[in-house]
Amino acid sequence: MSRGQDGGGSFDPRTWAADAPAATRSSPRTDSTSFDPRAWTVEDAAGAPPVPPAAPAARRSIPPLAAPLGASIAILLAGAVTAWTMHQPPAAPVAAQAETAGAEPAANASRRTLMLAAPDAIVGTLTEAGLPPADAQALAAMALERIGNAPGEIRLVIDLVESPGAAQVTRLEATRADGSGLVLTASPEGYVEKLMEAELTATIASARGEMDATSFYSSAVAAGIPDSLIGEIAKAFAFDFDFQQEIAPGDIFEAAWEQQVNPAGDPVGPPSLVYAQMVTQTKSKALYRFLAPGDTEPGWYDGNGASTVRALMRTPVDGARISSKFGFRTHPILNYQKLHRGTDFAAPIGTPMYASGDAVVEVAAPRGAAGNFVILRHDNGWQTRYMHLNRFADGLVPGARVKQGQQIGEVGTTGRSTGPHLHYEVWIDGEPVDPQSIDTGTGKQLEGDAVKAFRTERDRIDLSRSQRT
Repeated sequence: MSRGQDGGGSFDPRTWAADAPAATRSSPRTDSTSFDPRAWTVEDAAGAPPVPPAAPAARRSIPPLAAPLGASIAILLAGAVTAWTMHQPPAAPVAAQAETAGAEPAANASRRTLMLAAPDAIVGTLTEAGLPPADAQALAAMALERIGNAPGEIRLVIDLVESPGAAQVTRLEATRADGSGLVLTASPEGYVEKLMEAELTATIASARGEMDATSFYSSAVAAGIPDSLIGEIAKAFAFDFDFQQEIAPGDIFEAAWEQQVNPAGDPVGPPSLVYAQMVTQTKSKALYRFLAPGDTEPGWYDGNGASTVRALMRTPVDGARISSKFGFRTHPILNYQKLHRGTDFAAPIGTPMYASGDAVVEVAAPRGAAGNFVILRHDNGWQTRYMHLNRFADGLVPGARVKQGQQIGEVGTTGRSTGPHLHYEVWIDGEPVDPQSIDTGTGKQLEGDAVKAFRTERDRIDLSRSQRT
């Protein structure tokens, strides 16, 4: 690597270049203060990859670019362009470089590879590379028409030829993380377009850990479980475990998740939890995620195909600590013995809280000592009550129908409250009962073709888990 001379008037890293034959390098423009060549990868002629095989497509027109092509280039590309999409030429097309399998870039060309934060950065990148604004806009428009404007990083590879007054792009490749995108190659008639399809494969990863003395969250992170899945694991076991009373240090847990990866092995998109297991001193439970025929969303099932869904969730708020149980106690504010008719879950203000079962909203309004108050009437006639909310979920009004696990508000400390918490009650036949001890029933059992499909998915997950242990 060469550096600016000590006697120079300024120290400008844009003048640095990798030690390589001068014919394989190009000098960036220095009239744009935002142009940073350190983000570019320069490849010599031998390192330029061959163009992939062509794919058939239709022809269409594009906005004009600049400078006519030579006849010799047309001869080299004849026969190849018929299988590619052809963008019809403008009045003055860009000078082109022949691209055939194994062809080397022109002596005055350079290939630069960049990772862009979003698709809309393409036009600015091309302008800073030295293209006239109109040419940069036209090329960017072609690329965006195929890859779209959805958020996500874009890998941009451009072959540049420097010429007096402006740079020219002979090849542009723009791809998303999943490998989808396009390649534009200059030709006598304009730009030839080749589409690139996504190449994703699904892999299953798993991790096993042991509960520490702090929390399930810290234990799962230490085991290597992705942060985004930890809350999902807790929800999967919402009907079977009370994480505050039944989980202790030394208990064992395991999770498996599916991840889409591109040909380079890089993850694309978020992971999806497909398996969760919890083993305590008193019981063990292994659950599989499965989309049953006729259902719109996947659910959790045990190894025999029985759903985990019960009439009510045991814990209608994530990551909360039980600060007070059902039963008689000395009231913390009124200072006398009184029946505490529910369970208090301590959690920070703003923590999401959920409907513990399918229901219709009866009340959603402030009510004295209860603060912001919600009453839900469930399909089996039971009633659940939620007090001291910080706020109600949008659209939560009397008569609205909610699904089990749907967010209905946030933890708060409104009304008569000593601190942020959810006071949760269950009423059956007009009487309050202990939310933590009631029998919430059993889940439905898959049958027929549904249970056969479930067993196939269960075995696929178990096989992947066994290969990683």
